[in-house]
Amino acid sequence: MVVQRRSDTDGATAPEHFLVVFPGYHRSWAAWIAQALERHGHRTTLQRWDPPREVPLEDSLGDLLLSTGRILLVLNDWFFELGPRPAGEWNDVLRGFVAAHADRFAAVNLTNRSLLPATAVLEPASLWGLSEEAAEERLLARLGVDRRRTPRVLPGGVRFPDTRCEIWSEVPRRNPRFTGRDDLLTDLHQRLADAERGNAVCTLLGMSGIGKTQLAAEYAHRFSTDYDLVWWVNSDDRNIQRDRFGELAVDLGLSIGSEPGERIRAVRDCLRRGEPHTNWLIIFDGWDDTAGMDTLLPQGPGHVLITSRNRGWSEHTDILEIPAFLRPESTGYLMRRAPHITAAEADEVAAEFGDVPLPLVQAASWLGESGMEVPEYLRMVRERRLSTVDEPATGDGFPQSSMTSWSILLNRLRVSQPHAIDVLGLCTSFAPGRIPIGLIRAYPQIDLPEELRWMTTDLPAWTRALDTLVNYSVLTRETRGPVGADMGPHQESVHMHRLVHDIVSKLTGEAGRTAHQRVVRSLLAEADPGNPMDSRNWPRYAELLPHLEPSGALESTQPRVQQMVLNCLRYCFRSGEYKSGLDLAQRIRERWSRTMDPLSQLMLDLTYQESNILRASGRFRDAYDLDHGIHQRLLTAGRSAPLAELSVQGNMANSLRHLGRYAEADEVQRQVLDGYTALLGPDEVPTLVSRHNVAVGLRLLGRYQQAYEFDLETLARRENVLRARHISTLNSGSAVTHDLRLLGRYRDALARQEPLVRLHVQVLGPQHPQTLGARTHLAMCRRREGSHQQDVGPYMASLLEQLQQVHGPDHYRTLAFVTNYGNFLREHGDLDQARELIDKAEAGYRSLLGPAHPVATGMLSNTGLVMQAAGERAEALSMFEAALAGLTATLGGDHPWVLGCALNTASGRNFNGRIPEAVELSRDTLRRARHTLGHDHPLTLSGQVALAADLRAAREDEEAGKLEDDGLLALTRSLGAQHPHTISARQRTRPYWDFEPYLG
Repeated sequence: MVVQRRSDTDGATAPEHFLVVFPGYHRSWAAWIAQALERHGHRTTLQRWDPPREVPLEDSLGDLLLSTGRILLVLNDWFFELGPRPAGEWNDVLRGFVAAHADRFAAVNLTNRSLLPATAVLEPASLWGLSEEAAEERLLARLGVDRRRTPRVLPGGVRFPDTRCEIWSEVPRRNPRFTGRDDLLTDLHQRLADAERGNAVCTLLGMSGIGKTQLAAEYAHRFSTDYDLVWWVNSDDRNIQRDRFGELAVDLGLSIGSEPGERIRAVRDCLRRGEPHTNWLIIFDGWDDTAGMDTLLPQGPGHVLITSRNRGWSEHTDILEIPAFLRPESTGYLMRRAPHITAAEADEVAAEFGDVPLPLVQAASWLGESGMEVPEYLRMVRERRLSTVDEPATGDGFPQSSMTSWSILLNRLRVSQPHAIDVLGLCTSFAPGRIPIGLIRAYPQIDLPEELRWMTTDLPAWTRALDTLVNYSVLTRETRGPVGADMGPHQESVHMHRLVHDIVSKLTGEAGRTAHQRVVRSLLAEADPGNPMDSRNWPRYAELLPHLEPSGALESTQPRVQQMVLNCLRYCFRSGEYKSGLDLAQRIRERWSRTMDPLSQLMLDLTYQESNILRASGRFRDAYDLDHGIHQRLLTAGRSAPLAELSVQGNMANSLRHLGRYAEADEVQRQVLDGYTALLGPDEVPTLVSRHNVAVGLRLLGRYQQAYEFDLETLARRENVLRARHISTLNSGSAVTHDLRLLGRYRDALARQEPLVRLHVQVLGPQHPQTLGARTHLAMCRRREGSHQQDVGPYMASLLEQLQQVHGPDHYRTLAFVTNYGNFLREHGDLDQARELIDKAEAGYRSLLGPAHPVATGMLSNTGLVMQAAGERAEALSMFEAALAGLTATLGGDHPWVLGCALNTASGRNFNGRIPEAVELSRDTLRRARHTLGHDHPLTLSGQVALAADLRAAREDEEAGKLEDDGLLALTRSLGAQHPHTISARQRTRPYWDFEPYLG
């Protein structure tokens, strides 16, 4: 029935009002329909409609007639299940009440499935499968309204529902049986819309099985037209979470490497800027551990949705508590899944399971699939519950009766579909969450027990088993590849809810568990890429990592499985996942130490990796104690293991350097180098690593020229053996630059470091930890060289932010750059921020290293410089004297760090009127600097200019003038007439030395 309407001056029909009535499930279609009508000059009102079952349908439809204008019903088969109500009730009302008011009702149809026969009275226009233009044309034709020649342009246009947003990835498939929760979804949408820019973060909080994930998925689908980017991040496991979030960089077209931290920072920056998408939605599903959220949680113009059981999120985000179903939601869901049950029976089942969604899903699946009558079902549940005295408790508020329901299901499957039980048993030997079940078909060559061999030979049986488990809502299917792409076995995965995993594990017991775990271990070993050094393999290792414990891989005695476990540990170290790595190393050690000789090769490899991770985490003493203990065992074991001893000694030397025991470390490291050279030759990788580390030790000892010579030779050998773009060769290049800068050859250092940083970025990416190290060297080269001062400040500020994101604010590498940036700010007049940064770094080093460590002691000199610049001269001198005394005691009087502290101390004495003491110290400092660093080193020349200033203060003008003139000439010759040091000396500005902390 099409009603003709009066035309307006544009040739279109006169404006009308339409009430668009829709189930919440089709909100996106209703919004698009309203927009289409408004573009052509009409008014609309959206009415979400889910009439309660206890209200007669005729009354609910009659209420709609209270509106003005016509009522447009958005129909599909779901619409007629609202309530739900028997089909007969709908047919009666359509034939009677709706037919009597046919001029007020119209409809569109969104499905190609058949609707109720009496729907014909509405003459619904089918929009199913049409393009946007065709759908709009049919909508307008059904309503008898004309298309405007020039449709209105509306702000914030709504996307056509069948057009997916530009980036849409891994959102779970929409649940066609999703029930209720409309008010929660509306509340959530409003909260995110009303939040301040950058703070639109909401956490869906609730116990396991309450429906948080389903709610988040439905939100993504229902409101997809609001967003240009929707990205789903499984967050049960931290490594998978970081890897998955970082993968967004590829879809955003960001030109970066594959290191997770680098990708995450690039993605967060892109989202913060809102380029290219301002309307984005990121969903972190199952994020229970709030640690590290500052480096992952994005900010910007978009929205963030988190599902979690952790109430700690209330301190950081808006919280939306997810309750159990309302009773009408429970009964509505049950009656849709099991149409044969009555409303009263549905109410009884809902009460039995406390309206908790997850057990209701299983109950509805059981009743719908089996066709069992509710009294019989509830009798079985209640009798089993009453007679089972040792039934395991589930905790977390989960109804005890649901355990019996699951038990009934498993017993039925054992009879009707035993293959499904096999697959289920296999799944419980993985960790909950994402399970790479496709591995079993990807590696058919593994040795399966006879009862499981059907999994690799009988594809139909495999498919039927998975389908059965999906149909019963035990598993949900997932894919790793893009939608529509061919999916290989590696990408076939399922998702098993944590609570389902726990329940099924308890109910299936230990029968067959050993065989299943052995299969999973073998699959994980087969899936090991074998090279954790290659960052392209890191996503695979992130996926394997959570399954090591439940599969029993940590207890395995199979060499291939043990190697896979160690490779996962190496991945943790190489990818910077130090927290996960330390936890894994401790769990491996706990298992292996029960049966393995502590000096076996596997235990030595474990110790080597654990020591590396401890040191990278800043736990230098723990790393040393671990290696020292193993070394003592090796010495007393009475067996010859020279390579093992050298490896452990090399780690000990590394730890000793970080602990500030530089001379002792140098002695041990030279022994290691000699040993490797004798056993392996000069060009093997362990020998080259040892040679590199000798230079690190020489640098810490202040023997810069010797370090430079060692590094030059190591660089040449690595370029010959490993080639120029190898990560170790790049590291040697940065070491040479560091030496040149410490030798005062600033221009040479800068000329080398700029192309080296570009090469680091090309090979490793801009946020790789080694690249960040190379960039810190570049920042210091630019600062020391002197001609880039206007660019250095912003560069250092940006780099500091990135270091904090990668390493955290308290990591020793971050503290080093906090110090360097603080010194720069002090030098350029920002005393308040400089003081804040230097104080923070000094406290951080003191906590990390102890007050007697040379680096912690040297930091006192930087604090003194800030005080002196602020006019606190007496306090500054106290700091300078303490630093000088402490470093002299630990490093000796000729170390460059000591000479720098002496330069500052002489300055402090001068400013405090202690001129003779200043002259005496300046003379001694200049003599020592010439001996240690040479006559033309910048620190030596600064000492010469400082002595001239002290002599002038002591009225020894003739000697002061000669020293000053000679110093100016030397500075001009070595650094240039416009270098800041030369200009300061010319202006008779007192020279100073800022301490640059370095741990090796």
